[in-house]
Amino acid sequence: MSYLSGRHFLQIPGPTNVPERILRAISAPTIDHRGAAFGRFATELLQDVKEVFQTTSPVVIFPSSGTGAWEAALVNTLSPGDSVLMFEVGQFSALWADLARRLGLNVRFVEGDWRTGPTAAEVERILTEDTGHTIKAVGVVHNETATGIYTNVADVRKAMDRAGHPALLMVDAISSLGAMDYRHDEWGVDVTIAGSQKGLMLPPGLGLNAVGEKAIAANKASKMPRAYWDWQAMFAQNKAGFFPYTPATNLLYGLREALAMLREEGRANTFARHDRHAEATRRAIRAWGLEVVARDPNQYSSTVTAVLMPAGHSADEFRKVVFDRFNMSLGSGLGKVADKVFRIGHLADFNDLMLAGTLCGVEMGLAVAGVPHKQGGATAAMEHLTAMAQQAHGTLAGVR
Repeated sequence: MSYLSGRHFLQIPGPTNVPERILRAISAPTIDHRGAAFGRFATELLQDVKEVFQTTSPVVIFPSSGTGAWEAALVNTLSPGDSVLMFEVGQFSALWADLARRLGLNVRFVEGDWRTGPTAAEVERILTEDTGHTIKAVGVVHNETATGIYTNVADVRKAMDRAGHPALLMVDAISSLGAMDYRHDEWGVDVTIAGSQKGLMLPPGLGLNAVGEKAIAANKASKMPRAYWDWQAMFAQNKAGFFPYTPATNLLYGLREALAMLREEGRANTFARHDRHAEATRRAIRAWGLEVVARDPNQYSSTVTAVLMPAGHSADEFRKVVFDRFNMSLGSGLGKVADKVFRIGHLADFNDLMLAGTLCGVEMGLAVAGVPHKQGGATAAMEHLTAMAQQAHGTLAGVR
């Protein structure tokens, strides 16, 4: 068939579906990025964007992907040969570590099994043993997109403090910001890294750094070469609402609209919605008799769930069946779990009915592809969603 009727279900964990409101905002005419009107617009935006990080620190916005924001965090705070502590949780934590190595940093990479994330005890032990404070930064991924594993950043910071270690704390929040609780200031994060194409509901193209005071101080002593990624050039221009080079003007329009939408829903409501959808998804997977990649319930992601395929069955072949037959894209397995895992993205502009349709598509796809499973996963998810809706309705009814 050359035409598939109905809407395409894009259920990868990013780039996510872009809401109509944001598409309309992005389509507004471009204005002079050196003019007074743009300066007023960007000055307000650079202030408002702090809210989503829960910070009062400056937020730098680059025309880039999240990879660019990774690099910016490293080159603005460190010097060649500095040691960085990083943890293997999945493909993106591994890629960030590889980028650090290519920049000439000494990466102490704690290997993992791609089914669990770092623990506070592990962080504390390593830093306590580093009596000479050779480790200059700790890099953790708040939410590993490839494996659906969440790391408790607040616990990592407490571990660093117990060890009395002065290293910077850098956090990749690319697939969590705007969708999962994240507190840059309260958790003592020095640099937060984010991208536009996931919880912020935008197309790819904006890389963000929230920069704390300790990171700004480190920036003044850093000897890494940088030009495009230079925070100081950004800080200087951002004071008046401008940028040192051409910004992604129309994506910034979209960011303003995204922040308005998140504000309208309310932070607590947004986080609760993602938690609800993640739990419903996991209930479906268990009912099918399949296995969630993340082993520890305390490390479950609320934005993406990675699912292990039964032995002898190809995740990529299953995904192809789902796409061809039901017009739905599921996330592929990456790196060490390629063709062994498929991922269900449940984040950003997403509601209960969209999740129900997604899980029905997965269940039908399992049957069509001949993947061993039990029926009733979608039903289990819908029962949870219904119970949560009834609970919310009862709460609302009680205040009438």
